[in-house]
Amino acid sequence: MEEITLPSLLEAGCHFGHKSERWHPKARDFIYTEKDGIHIIDLAKTKVGLEAAMTFVKELVAGGGDLLFVGTKRQAMGVVAEEASRVGAPYFVERWIGGFLTNWEEIKKNIDKINRLKEEKATGFWKKFPKHEQSKLSRYLDRLHVFYGGVLTIATPPQAIFVVDVRREYAAVREAARIGIPVVGVVDTNSDPSGIDYVVPANDDAVGSIKFIAHAVASANKEGKDQYQKQHESKEATQKAVSSEEAVAVKQPVEEAPKKKPIPAKATGDQKATVGKRGRPRKTESEKSDKKTDPTN
Repeated sequence: MEEITLPSLLEAGCHFGHKSERWHPKARDFIYTEKDGIHIIDLAKTKVGLEAAMTFVKELVAGGGDLLFVGTKRQAMGVVAEEASRVGAPYFVERWIGGFLTNWEEIKKNIDKINRLKEEKATGFWKKFPKHEQSKLSRYLDRLHVFYGGVLTIATPPQAIFVVDVRREYAAVREAARIGIPVVGVVDTNSDPSGIDYVVPANDDAVGSIKFIAHAVASANKEGKDQYQKQHESKEATQKAVSSEEAVAVKQPVEEAPKKKPIPAKATGDQKATVGKRGRPRKTESEKSDKKTDPTN
């Protein structure tokens, strides 16, 4: 992962908080000092929080999960959309769609509908409709694409969300807490950090600060995705090798050696009990000699 240094955080302006009269009491843990009526954030804690968030994101995506980027404030819209698009992650930048996490079944229907309309427009299916209906459908699709454009490729609910300004995106944080998925949030001095699983204390108004943190999280997302693809490819290669070996074994079965018939043991003279032609037992040599010496015969 990218190395996070205190000078880089300072240069990005992550240390500037809000005015001291607008602070949240629960944010005192990461406030370093007050200067000219403005709280200064402790960048050492920002570094620790950001590194922990990056580690979590990398492990999440490497395990096959998805991270949803959320940043609907004016300063964050372009930055979040750019960084999420760079790594192929889903995002919301216009507004949060209510029920996206808690009512996923209905949201998935809307996503499928938008993808179907896009496919129909691309294949020329709309040409059989009148011009005014085509224009109406096109406007309707454009409007839906504005709000759902960043999540059209997602097939399952995200396993975590990254939020810029947790105070503004309270609806997304509340839905995530309701279904029990982790939240990575940029928390300023006027925000409540409770309920945020991975707190990144930093300035959530400056474009430079937002870009620095969003870039770091997106890079961790990309590293996790690359690791997941490598594991998937190696697993597929192993399965192909095993299947090819099994196919070769089926085509060339192992020939069994012919079974040898057991050789009967040779019997002694007294042990031979052969049978004559008419089924009578033949006399042994001892019986014959006894017959010769018997005076009655």
